[in-house]
Amino acid sequence: MRILVLGNGQRPGVPEEAECLLPFVRQHCEVVAVDLFQEKDLSAVEADLTLVLGGDGAILRAARQMGYRQTPVLGVNLGKLGFLADLSPDELRCCLPQVLQGTYRVTRHLMFECLVEAPGLSRTFLGLNEIALQTGPPFHMIDLDLMIDDETVSRYSGDGLIVCTPIGSTAHSLSAGGPIVGQELHAFVITPICPHALTSRPVVDSADQVYTIVVRRASDSTMLVIDGQEHLPVAAGHRVIVRKAPVSFGLVKVPGRSYYQTLRDKLHWGTQPNYRVEPPRDGERSSG
Repeated sequence: MRILVLGNGQRPGVPEEAECLLPFVRQHCEVVAVDLFQEKDLSAVEADLTLVLGGDGAILRAARQMGYRQTPVLGVNLGKLGFLADLSPDELRCCLPQVLQGTYRVTRHLMFECLVEAPGLSRTFLGLNEIALQTGPPFHMIDLDLMIDDETVSRYSGDGLIVCTPIGSTAHSLSAGGPIVGQELHAFVITPICPHALTSRPVVDSADQVYTIVVRRASDSTMLVIDGQEHLPVAAGHRVIVRKAPVSFGLVKVPGRSYYQTLRDKLHWGTQPNYRVEPPRDGERSSG
């Protein structure tokens, strides 16, 4: 098996861990390229699997770096939460021989293309998590029109709007009150950020449609943020178009790891509150 190794080399501990892991990985397979600063052009690199060292941010950056030639990703968490990169270095050492023997599955996930259009401007971005149009200093409300397949759907007034994939539903959108969406669903989530209307609620709709956001009013520092990493200033008159990408993101899953287990372990989803046990009152019988 041919492996590509990427990672966030600017994160403390990543270069040191890579130095320890690479000899082990090279004992078991061929390492075709190493890029701990995720700057190389990978369009000509042929690999069977991409090993990403860092956190979820490193995986998001890797997905964009691989562009339209996606290779399944096995993530090693050297960051904080590690929702996508859910293996520790010790777990990688245990499971890598099994992975190289084919004992794993690859889940396929929606990616998006984001087109930004304005007079004299046309740019296209590839992403995995979300786009967020959000206000900046002096933090006045912005007005955004949403169209789906050229039909005007709603106007949002507030701090902004998020359009995310199912993978991105547990990131910025979740913090803004959006729903958790099954990672392998083929859908987009539209989540308003602090809307100035009680009727503005998150919406889940098909990824087979095209979503166009027209900026009607913007503050001086309104920004388009892609995957929390790419930033582009936008102004009134800009159009932001989101559609499914022609490629999908592959995530390597080893036996014993499930999406719901990750939700429980990482976000404590579905767990019961830690109730304080009180002694029985006078005249009451203890349940124990």
